[in-house]
Amino acid sequence: MSHRHQTTASPLAALTDLIAPELAEVDRLFMQELATDLPCVNTLVKHVSRFRGKMLRPILVLLAGKAVGKTSPAHTIIATVVEMVHMATLVHDDVLDEAELRRKGATINHLRGNEAAVLLGDYLISHSYHLCSSLDSQFASRTIAHTTNQVCCGELLQIDNRNNYDLSEETYLKIITLKTAVLCASCCSLGAKLGGADDAQVAALETYGRCLGIAFQIQDDILDIVGDPRTVGKTLGIDIEKGKMTLPMIHFLRVAPHEHRDLLRSLLASSDADKSERIGNLILPSKSIDFARDRARHLIDKARGALRELPESPARAVLDTMAEFVISRPM
Repeated sequence: MSHRHQTTASPLAALTDLIAPELAEVDRLFMQELATDLPCVNTLVKHVSRFRGKMLRPILVLLAGKAVGKTSPAHTIIATVVEMVHMATLVHDDVLDEAELRRKGATINHLRGNEAAVLLGDYLISHSYHLCSSLDSQFASRTIAHTTNQVCCGELLQIDNRNNYDLSEETYLKIITLKTAVLCASCCSLGAKLGGADDAQVAALETYGRCLGIAFQIQDDILDIVGDPRTVGKTLGIDIEKGKMTLPMIHFLRVAPHEHRDLLRSLLASSDADKSERIGNLILPSKSIDFARDRARHLIDKARGALRELPESPARAVLDTMAEFVISRPM
């Protein structure tokens, strides 16, 4: 089976026919840019390429371009760059989280150790900037660099708040905005800018990407508590194991009966092997999961509303459908 088929085996694939040639070129450029004469490096690149399931971020770049005009070779380059940046963050995240499974396969750190995983993440980042610098304009390079800085700040802010059971919803949203949403927002704004959009359209697509990214991370945090690893395809319960407070837990500690709040705090602080399952069983019957889903739904509604700034087109329709897909992912 070709890599192209591997990367489109998801419900999202049915929405991307409009940009299928461009996505195929992103696939080709991704592997071409990362190729080396060192077999050990090529083996790691080939393995990490298995994690490239939905290609959400390249899709956002390409659809944003088509939604305001048309795509160009610069769109393909930027779509490949953001995929490399995203893959680097995944590889480094798995080291930080000590994760063993991603997209139903062994993580690089589990397979080859933390040293190889950290260096592979650095390899992906350095190649993303090498590729980005091939564009004449420095606007995209500066945007990508600033965005990557924000992602790192989000990770550092999250680490600083590990085991902070009094984490506010405001700080939680700041963390996930930096960690996840700013890259989605930049994908959309860069795609629009390269497509010749006016300022209002660039701002609308940036809003779409930011709201989409926040909702995506909230949904991911819900899945970490109540998802099925066989369906989700990665190690779950990591947020709990690493002391990361997420929206369902923040809400639960704010509104649950006093004794239930005390029990959750006790479970979070414990080293019991089954604490993730017990926390899931405690939170699931409450209103906290629905609260988080409602917040994600509100953000998706805002994202879809921002698209009204754009002319009607097949690309706009796909962006609208994608927004709904974010909060209807299988549990």
